[in-house]
Amino acid sequence: MITRPSSAAGTGADAPARPADDAPRSPWYTRFGPQIVLALIAGVLLGLLARALGHTEDTPVWLGETLAVIGSSYISLLRATVIPLVFFAVVASIANLAQVTNAARLAAKTLLWFALTSLASVLIGLAVGTLVRPGVGTGQQAPSGFEAREVGWWDFLESLIPANFLGLEVHSAAEAGAIESAPSFNVLQVLVISIAIGVAALKVGEKAEPFLSFSRSVLAIIQKVLWWIIRLAPIGTVGLLGNAVASYGWTTMGTLAKFVLAIYLGLALVMLLLYPLLARAHGLSVKQYFSGVWPAFQLGFVSRSSIGTLPVTQRVAERNFGVPTGYASFAVPLGSTTKMDGCAAIYPAVAAVFVAQFYGVEMSLAQYGLVVLVSVLGSAATAGTTGATVMLTLTLSTAGLPLEGMALLLAVDPIVDMGRTGVNVAGQALIPALVAKQEGILDQERYDAARLDIMADDEEMVLAR
Repeated sequence: MITRPSSAAGTGADAPARPADDAPRSPWYTRFGPQIVLALIAGVLLGLLARALGHTEDTPVWLGETLAVIGSSYISLLRATVIPLVFFAVVASIANLAQVTNAARLAAKTLLWFALTSLASVLIGLAVGTLVRPGVGTGQQAPSGFEAREVGWWDFLESLIPANFLGLEVHSAAEAGAIESAPSFNVLQVLVISIAIGVAALKVGEKAEPFLSFSRSVLAIIQKVLWWIIRLAPIGTVGLLGNAVASYGWTTMGTLAKFVLAIYLGLALVMLLLYPLLARAHGLSVKQYFSGVWPAFQLGFVSRSSIGTLPVTQRVAERNFGVPTGYASFAVPLGSTTKMDGCAAIYPAVAAVFVAQFYGVEMSLAQYGLVVLVSVLGSAATAGTTGATVMLTLTLSTAGLPLEGMALLLAVDPIVDMGRTGVNVAGQALIPALVAKQEGILDQERYDAARLDIMADDEEMVLAR
């Protein structure tokens, strides 16, 4: 149960023990933040070296290939944990609502704030796209080999219906006279299944306790494995950033540089203006917000996965912001799959304006309204994994804009995806703090305390208790 914290007791049993102020600090080079910064520098330098050796996407050299393997291997490790993490995190999070006072009100406020910040973000994105005009005068043409596939609202809604209990899809293709099958999981369907099972477990009551205890135990194990993967992020960063620099260089973006600039301008306005204003309006220190959310932001930036960053985002909410564990273990996992201000608001808004300008389409007020509607209601289409292609497809098709324009944006998608995901997780950590502050359950003393390295304590996991 969540209780209102006193000035002395904080959030009580729900809050992790606060380290002593005079606790010895570990050497700077062993901390996660400096390791990521060093990895960013190393990645850029190695990428430039590979570029100097003649590396391109068509003619790779050994250094570029090595960086690509390191980066793709790290992303594969993160993706391997997505399905079980989504399922057990959502089930455990819904089950935790039974232990939370005023659970329905907390859930309603959380979803309302998710929608309001998405609305504000998409309006910022449309304004930036209209003022910067990134699609005017590009002189580019869509590749002839690109095949656009229309995905409308009915396709999106149909994709939510599970094909089977596991949300497993099998695609078969005939090559060289043989039929090859490739299984894949639909994250949206897994999300629907996990919500249904979590709600059903709450309704069953005491008989479901063994299953819920099992789910919490499995979640703890998955988080532990994911935590080990997260600790490898500096190595993955070298490969991911190095490969991006080696493959694209500084000039490859060319005429798309204006689009990238517009995206990052919109992201900066959300991160540096919208979020601080919300924090300040709730009586929270802006400086403490930025210092507290930084670990999640930097990991989201390099990993490009909101779900992969989930354990760190939850640690930020609990340890740095003072959000009670019972509520944080519901709100943060929910946000990692449904709240995407970067991927589902800023990006599709700017991209829609870009595509319209590129093809000389004059967007009507109704089309702008459709972009806003899709961004607010369709955030789940991003599903917390890398990339925002599904959301962009849904936005363009709903607004009646040429899907061929997507081909122009795919080359720079990894570059903008880093910033998008960083903003995603920054918002996912902020909203629980705002709601907790409104409800009087935020540990203000913890929020205002000096920041320690939340990545240092590898043994203490943030669990959905």
